[in-house]
Amino acid sequence: MLVKTYGSAVFGIEATTITIEVSISQGFAFFLVGLPDSAVKESQQRIESALRSNNHKMPGRKVVINMAPADIRKEGSAYDLPLAIGILAADEQLNDQKIGDYIIMGELSLDGSILPIKGTLPIAIQARKEGFKGFIVPAENAREAAVVNKLDVYGVSDIKQVIDFFEGRGNLKPTEVDTRAEFYNAVADTELDFADVKGQEKVKRALEIAAAGAHNAIMVGPPGAGKTMMAKRLPGILPPLTLQEALETTKIHSVVGKIDRNTSLMTSRPFRSPHHTISDVALVGGGAFPQPGEISLAHNGVLFLDELPEFQRTVLEVLRQPIEDRRITISRAKFTVDYPANFMLVSSMNPCPCGYFNHPTKDCVCSVPVRQRYLNKISGPLLDRIDIHSEITPVPFEDLSKQPTAETSADIRKRVIKAREIQQKRFEGTDIYANAQMSSRLLRRHVEIDEGGKQILKTATDRLGFSARAYDRILKVSRTIADLEGSEKVQTHHLAEAINYRTLDRENWAG
Repeated sequence: MLVKTYGSAVFGIEATTITIEVSISQGFAFFLVGLPDSAVKESQQRIESALRSNNHKMPGRKVVINMAPADIRKEGSAYDLPLAIGILAADEQLNDQKIGDYIIMGELSLDGSILPIKGTLPIAIQARKEGFKGFIVPAENAREAAVVNKLDVYGVSDIKQVIDFFEGRGNLKPTEVDTRAEFYNAVADTELDFADVKGQEKVKRALEIAAAGAHNAIMVGPPGAGKTMMAKRLPGILPPLTLQEALETTKIHSVVGKIDRNTSLMTSRPFRSPHHTISDVALVGGGAFPQPGEISLAHNGVLFLDELPEFQRTVLEVLRQPIEDRRITISRAKFTVDYPANFMLVSSMNPCPCGYFNHPTKDCVCSVPVRQRYLNKISGPLLDRIDIHSEITPVPFEDLSKQPTAETSADIRKRVIKAREIQQKRFEGTDIYANAQMSSRLLRRHVEIDEGGKQILKTATDRLGFSARAYDRILKVSRTIADLEGSEKVQTHHLAEAINYRTLDRENWAG
């Protein structure tokens, strides 16, 4: 007898439906074809033990299973459940009338319990798109899949529940999630607040501008000045995720299995802070079987690189193209995978190896060549792509000992949202949503400079040797500063402030 069940394979962040054809005939053998990897091939032993533990048995005849399309590699143990159900149906141990209406995925334990899988959300989206009635998924993944409406999602904890469901027994109910209600109830939650940061008003201002225009930023200052503390609070002043952005972000995290089991949808912007020992593949994505890297996990959020010069130079250089294109393409001989990578790059560094250059009270022990070598670990082309350079000095004792009176993240966020609304209206009808993403053509259209502004820019360019890219980024930052003030035109003082945020472009900054 021939029976078909349906599973799914995830490539990039999109799913492809896999048809699992099970044929049982005379003889005694077990064949599994259709380009399965080792984990899929090993499913025979898991299935056999799981069936035996639940009073069923493997057929004592020839079993041939084809996973179509046969030219797509099938990876992982998530096919155990559809394979097992297909075998039972083909051996007439199970009613097969409803099986074709459902996508079935899950890893089997030897006792028949079902373990969680990765990539549930993109699979559910594809199942709805292709008109399947429902999706049978491990119980731990049910809330994640139930985000997709018009699709019945059944969370199961063991294979017996699945067998009873297809036999019309039991009381398995679809998992229901009010996606919009849950999303809007949690979307404004922020754990870390800028009100906790004492002093550092200049840096807070720089980060507010960065958030308002989605600009990349770097903070330079001695140890303990608050660089990491402020970077961690940046997502709290970014505009809340839209429902569409939340779905995109959740899909990426679902593919790598980083969704909290009690969460149906990510409601806060991601903040990724990889250690400086990270490899270039782990940062941008890839591998023998490509997976999203840290830049994609930071999609719609913040990628924070602490102690930037400590990262390998080759790792930092691979960031250059994704920063510009907002996506990364992983190419292999047989396929190409695209991952979104629309992130804000925020980084921090000490001004020198000892950390105390330009410190108001401590002496630096580094020579000029040592400081220069330290800064040269970061290439000019990468620094060019960072819009805002902010110098940090330690907070005086008088400020540390005061009761906190700083603005809250909620107050700053209101101004950021207002500036973003201006930008959304400005770029309506395009795929651009913030000033940092403006092309040269849009820059000329939306940033008009008067004679005073041109003179300031000319003087700064002559003295500091700005590149053409740095020049464009100054204009973008000045446009954001004007938006924060509600000014229709970019004025001279907006340009002057934007130029001040190019600290590392200054000749002989390190001495």
